[in-house]
Amino acid sequence: MQNQKYASPQEIAEYLLTTEAKLANDRYHGVGLPYTKFGRKILYSWEAVEAYLEKNTVNTTKSQAGQKDQENK
Repeated sequence: MQNQKYASPQEIAEYLLTTEAKLANDRYHGVGLPYTKFGRKILYSWEAVEAYLEKNTVNTTKSQAGQKDQENK
């Protein structure tokens, strides 16, 4: 993550190892990362990107079982 508060689609695509076209397609379909429009410019908040990634992290069954074991101790 950068020291800036907002990032361009190019920066986010590079960070997520995807393409700007994928991000644009997600915006068109109303899915994916939250973004801000400033005039015609698209901006992504690093904070929102990190929150989205955290919220959409999938834990495997094995990982979840280990967490439950630790919680029960």
